[in-house]
Amino acid sequence: MVTKVLMPRLSLTMKEGTVVHWYKKEGETVNKGEPLVEVVTEKVTYDVEAPESGVLREILVLEGVDVPVAETLGVITAPDEQFTEEIIVEKPEKEPEKIEERVLASPAAKRLAKEYGIDLAQVRGTGPEGRIVEEDVKKFSEESKVAGPRVREVIPLTGIRKTAAERVTLSAKTAPHSTVTMEVDMTNATRLREEKQVSYTDILVKAVAKALAEHSIVNSTLDGERIKIFEDINIGVAVATEKGLVVPVIHNADKKGLKEIASTLNDLIEKARSSKLSKEELTGGTFTITNLGMFGVEIFTPIINPPETAILGVGKVVEKPVIVNKEIAVKPMMYLSLSYDHRVIDGAPAAQFLQKVKQYVENPHVLAYVKP
Repeated sequence: MVTKVLMPRLSLTMKEGTVVHWYKKEGETVNKGEPLVEVVTEKVTYDVEAPESGVLREILVLEGVDVPVAETLGVITAPDEQFTEEIIVEKPEKEPEKIEERVLASPAAKRLAKEYGIDLAQVRGTGPEGRIVEEDVKKFSEESKVAGPRVREVIPLTGIRKTAAERVTLSAKTAPHSTVTMEVDMTNATRLREEKQVSYTDILVKAVAKALAEHSIVNSTLDGERIKIFEDINIGVAVATEKGLVVPVIHNADKKGLKEIASTLNDLIEKARSSKLSKEELTGGTFTITNLGMFGVEIFTPIINPPETAILGVGKVVEKPVIVNKEIAVKPMMYLSLSYDHRVIDGAPAAQFLQKVKQYVENPHVLAYVKP
């Protein structure tokens, strides 16, 4: 039986993905459930598993090629099965390999073109048989006025970086961003962190989950001319990995205790850094938390993760002098910045939500000892 390997849909907004790496070659045996091809989409690196055992008969999409969701990436058949391309219904044409046009140029011309960031295909050669020489590159540089800063490297905007660029552009263009910021006293949170062996992020996830339950408009999305308020409270936590930023999701965070959140988040972070997150662990988020405090950042403006309505930016905990009962005291303080879609939320409700998060973080015993 012919089995198609398809580009998976990892979120409601996903339109396409990029094939990064095939773990098997054409003609090799594959086992059901083993990683077959690595794809990148929605800021996520994801291993597509073999849907059936057999032989990888044909690779239809080459590495580095972008394809729409549900497109056929490859074909698996039984080892002795007769196979022709006509068997595959609506099979896309196999992407041709990208063959760079051969340009005749001297070594000196190539070196200078690389320094100036010039595409030699655009340069007219005056040497034998149209060969491009160093003088041709210099002339082209002068005429096009590009001989300014030298280009050390050109990085194609592909894969995870391309997806990130598309998503932040979509967010910036479609969602009118506004941000409110509050400073939070972390004295009690610091004490709870040490006592319960949890992280600040664990505490924030629980605080945000409880606040979302009370301010449901923040836990929503704008769909055309309708605001949809989610029943589930699923909080995504941005995690930096070697391959880029991923956002695993803690589902039903409002129904989990602080220790369970800590255990779940630790597991998700470990999976994220080893590229072992499942599709379910990467999708379904209704609100996102992003923390740059570990990099020394105190205040920043996060960009909303579409199609969500808001995102919370977390800064560094800093010992600061503050006024308490008309006296100076040194306390651990932290800034929280809430970016929200102004089409859905006005300033006052956004401030009230952030105020509630601040209240829970400053009085975290409510989070540690009372289950929802």
